[in-house]
Amino acid sequence: MHTPTHEQVHAADTFRAGRHLALQAGAGTGKTSTLCLLASNTKRRGRYMAFNKDIAQDAAARFPSTVQCRTAHATAFAALGHRYADRLNSPRQPAWKTGQSLGILRPVRIADHEISPRILSHNVLRTVTRFCHSADGALARHHVPRLRGLNTPAEHRQFTEVVLPFAAKAWADLQRPDHGVVRFEHDHYLKMWALTGPKIEVDFLFLDEAQDTNPVLEQVFTAQRDHAQLVMVGDSAQAIYGWRGATDVMTGFEAEQLTLTRSFRFGPQIADEANRWLALADAPIRLTGTTSVPTEVSSIDHPDAVLCRTNIGAMTEVMRLLGEGHRVALTRGGQQLAQLASAARDLKEGRRTHHPELVLFASWGDLQDYAAYDPAGHDLQPFVDLVDTHGPEAILAAVSALTEEAHADVTVSTAHKAKGREWPTVRVGNDFPQPQDTAPGTNATAQAPDVSDTDARLAYVAVTRARHRLDLGGLARNATAQEDESG
Repeated sequence: MHTPTHEQVHAADTFRAGRHLALQAGAGTGKTSTLCLLASNTKRRGRYMAFNKDIAQDAAARFPSTVQCRTAHATAFAALGHRYADRLNSPRQPAWKTGQSLGILRPVRIADHEISPRILSHNVLRTVTRFCHSADGALARHHVPRLRGLNTPAEHRQFTEVVLPFAAKAWADLQRPDHGVVRFEHDHYLKMWALTGPKIEVDFLFLDEAQDTNPVLEQVFTAQRDHAQLVMVGDSAQAIYGWRGATDVMTGFEAEQLTLTRSFRFGPQIADEANRWLALADAPIRLTGTTSVPTEVSSIDHPDAVLCRTNIGAMTEVMRLLGEGHRVALTRGGQQLAQLASAARDLKEGRRTHHPELVLFASWGDLQDYAAYDPAGHDLQPFVDLVDTHGPEAILAAVSALTEEAHADVTVSTAHKAKGREWPTVRVGNDFPQPQDTAPGTNATAQAPDVSDTDARLAYVAVTRARHRLDLGGLARNATAQEDESG
């Protein structure tokens, strides 16, 4: 490890003093090295809680043996979730079928609106999901989502009175380890574990990627503060999982608030680009690059990685690069996509599929409707779009042509999946949204409302994955427009 910066020394001193700590760590500022520094200076036993399995495994190789590295879900699964293992891989089914099994059989009339069993079923399952992401001890009215068109408080109250009893029935169904009618998800056993008020028997607890923490996990973490020293580390500007119920818990955490702002990953040019997006995201930090790291922002013909905003963008990029004769890797591989593409081919050719996710769909049209109109199928929409654009055979051919990352010319990834990664040279994909052109001489920030907070954060993640050379690609127009405006 390099000589610790004064910010890292300050963090180590604060930790040694026994105080709780919230550490805002910008991209490439050595947060894992800092946590290792904290852990290696004590004989006390600790737990490092990571956002995903890959990060936990990587950390386990770096931390001393006195620190156990696991994800929150792995911790919950070991304690309680394993009892539900048989239900975890149950096939998908449309929400209305689940609703039928729960007793949602007829429409309900609220004011001038007829609420169909399908809509009721969707909202019952959404209510359970919102409850699982919350820190609440029981299902309550505020977990019921608002339905567009039910505009008065009285109408929403009536809707809530219909939905809540079925949501309670669904939650009761999920408590059965052997079988049930509601599809069992990982977040269900995490919530069940949280409701037991678990005590994590450690002297200190590190929570990584704290900016993506659900209220349910925040509650478990903060409940340990009476017996364990808590260290929360993350980057508020990388809070890109709000759609999954995550909230940035860092800024409100009652602890010593410290920062890591010196990036060892790249030099000042990329730091400047990062700061452009940090400003648009209204982030609490700005980065300083390391002058001894040679970096530049310019076009790249053969990047090590191409980072896209969406799964569709990533697969489209894969197909283009394969067409040009490159050896291409796709982050997290293409096996899952290949199995789905085979299932899509079966459905399009009029056959039922045995794919566990899609076994209950009778036709491709049914799956298209499910992805387009059922909230439970929203995550399948990018896949459906991909199949409708290219066809199953082209996707299967592309997946079979993929190369392991170690032997590839280029790695393609979404910005979400690139979190925690870095490459020598990176090109940003073309599927990032472009702000409208603005008149010269106007202020950049004032003219950028069409760059959403979420997209600014995602752009920040993408541009900070590069170590030596960054091709702004799809973001180049943004940067040029902003430079013109700020000048």
